[in-house]
Amino acid sequence: METRRRRRFVHAQLAWMLAAIVVLAALESLTPELFFVLSLIGFLVVVELTAPVAVSPRWRRRIPWLIAAGLAVFGYIVVRRILEILPPEVLP
Repeated sequence: METRRRRRFVHAQLAWMLAAIVVLAALESLTPELFFVLSLIGFLVVVELTAPVAVSPRWRRRIPWLIAAGLAVFGYIVVRRILEILPPEVLP
């Protein structure tokens, strides 16, 4: 049963990522950063929608580490974008 839930989790994440690629390509906005952000949002949604009620399987205990890593990369992307927008005289 745990394998079936894990497989459902992976399939949901892959479907979200494939949909993100298709939509971004259709809008001609496909960039690695935007794809990563949409994939992270999808990952967080899938994690919440597939969360078990009573007992957490062993494989789900590693998910907070993936979320932390994803949020760190997201923070890096945001800081980089802000630095691109700011005029050069603002930065020391």
